[in-house]
Amino acid sequence: MLNGGDESAGAGGRMDQRVETLREEADRAAAAGSLQSARDLLEQAVTLERGDLALWMSLAACRRGLGDLMGALEAVETALALDPRSFLALLMRGSLLERLGRKRVAGAVYRVVCDLAPAADTLPPAARRALEHAQSFRDDYVRDLDEALRAGAGEAMAGATSSARRRGAAFLDRLTGKRRVYRQEPVQFHYPGLPDIEFWEREEFPWLEALEAETPAIQAELAAVLAGEQAELAPYVQYPDHVPLDQWAELNHSPRWNAYHLIAAGRVVDAHAAACPKTMAAIAGIPQPHIQRRSPAAMFSVLAPRTRIPPHNGVSNTRLVMHLPLIVPPGCGFRVGSETRQWKVGEGWVFDDTIEHEAWNDSDRLRTILICDVWNPRLTPEDREIITAAMCAMDDFSGITPDASV
Repeated sequence: MLNGGDESAGAGGRMDQRVETLREEADRAAAAGSLQSARDLLEQAVTLERGDLALWMSLAACRRGLGDLMGALEAVETALALDPRSFLALLMRGSLLERLGRKRVAGAVYRVVCDLAPAADTLPPAARRALEHAQSFRDDYVRDLDEALRAGAGEAMAGATSSARRRGAAFLDRLTGKRRVYRQEPVQFHYPGLPDIEFWEREEFPWLEALEAETPAIQAELAAVLAGEQAELAPYVQYPDHVPLDQWAELNHSPRWNAYHLIAAGRVVDAHAAACPKTMAAIAGIPQPHIQRRSPAAMFSVLAPRTRIPPHNGVSNTRLVMHLPLIVPPGCGFRVGSETRQWKVGEGWVFDDTIEHEAWNDSDRLRTILICDVWNPRLTPEDREIITAAMCAMDDFSGITPDASV
């Protein structure tokens, strides 16, 4: 048996050496300008070692240099069967398909190439130029695809409701790669079966219009707060020193993002509520979660000039978040997932804060909005009862009071 093993190892070693010899001879032939000889040598080599991606790529390059584009495509597709994510193999496949006149297939391949591309400055000059061409070709392909999709779906979109048109437009943007798909990623509580919706349709919240009608009264109370009770504002982000801060390091305990809490962690802040009776009356019509030590929550969120809130995710997808803009200077914005919107004073919206979101105030003035939590409307009464009971039981078990800022 030992002798048999030695003989097998010897045969394998001789085969490996033969493959390397053929590879070296092919390299010398190619360097000397004899691509046909290099091709013949590489074709011998791949019959001995079919699992060597580099051999197949060299063979593809030789065949391409000889004008055998179909043979080159066959070789590069064999290489991709060994490693479907090989950047250089995909780049060559796109180039070959383009030269063969299969431009739409090439465009689809170039989209993948651009997604997988390493930093351009890490590539040799020839590969860098090929990548730049792929990116340009990809852009033209996406533009043409977008035009075809919108023409094809135009009649159906024209006859749809406004909400269906918005969803349809987002769908088309996702098909062309203009719009990234974001998912719910709650920090702590994920209730199954709830949809990933960045900004929810107004029709889901019949109480929103009545709240918006109270904007002038709420603004007047806010003005009094900002003028006379600055000391009552508290940093929105307040984590203890022992907690890993990650993206919150810059804003932790910082007055650059303050809050004036009306309801915090399920408890009414009596002094603040007394100062804002019309605001409290206006938010009374919102179906907020009532979970002991957690919710409801309502506050004025005050973002200082030249301040950005970094991308982050909320705690639970069982609730959504409502914004009613009250003071919005130019240069402010808000992104949820792949959709960016500008606040407009008196126009509220509801969004899912467990989808990555961020905000900024690039102006020289304060930006202030009213924030409230609201039950996710897809939850049934039974769901809400289960969620409430489970969260209370968890907090009872842990003995930890939830942070009012979440």
